[in-house]
Amino acid sequence: MTITAADIKIGMCIEMDGKTFLVVDFQHCKPGKGPAFVRSKLKNLENGRVLENTFSSVSQKIEQVRVERRPYQFTYEDDLGAHFMHTETFEEINIDKNLINNYDLMADGQIVEVMYRTDNDAILSAELPPIVDMEVTYTEPGIKGDTASTNSLKPATVNTGATIKVPLFINTGDKIRVDTRTREYYERIK
Repeated sequence: MTITAADIKIGMCIEMDGKTFLVVDFQHCKPGKGPAFVRSKLKNLENGRVLENTFSSVSQKIEQVRVERRPYQFTYEDDLGAHFMHTETFEEINIDKNLINNYDLMADGQIVEVMYRTDNDAILSAELPPIVDMEVTYTEPGIKGDTASTNSLKPATVNTGATIKVPLFINTGDKIRVDTRTREYYERIK
């Protein structure tokens, strides 16, 4: 489906130079002199790189790509990549680890959202939920008298093997929530 640059929205997928991009951000600009243009940030869904692009005219034609999001559950990992099962049809698929953002934060049985291109049924990416619950398997113990300010962080290993920064009051065995978009500590679970 062909659209104009003026129709761009965040979350929309477009095709440029034979590659599929996700619109991360955009801004319509109407300078005092000259024609209007659209400044955008686009994420390449093949390699994950974000690039800035300017569409010189709001009437410039762009090819929109139709995508579909489907829920899949992580089952296991081997040399071929990560294996997932559709939660309703029980269909199994294999996804390259490079297509999964923050792969090391994914636990067994984790539900992810797989983005498909509808015209050729190609897998574009897999996204973890924004917040996941984890257990701290190792961290240095906090020393009495350490400040509890928000700037004081220490490394902690979680049950998936990933290392994230946590506040000083977090100990081994604590359950925490982690933001998968930023890889940051979110909160401790009581």
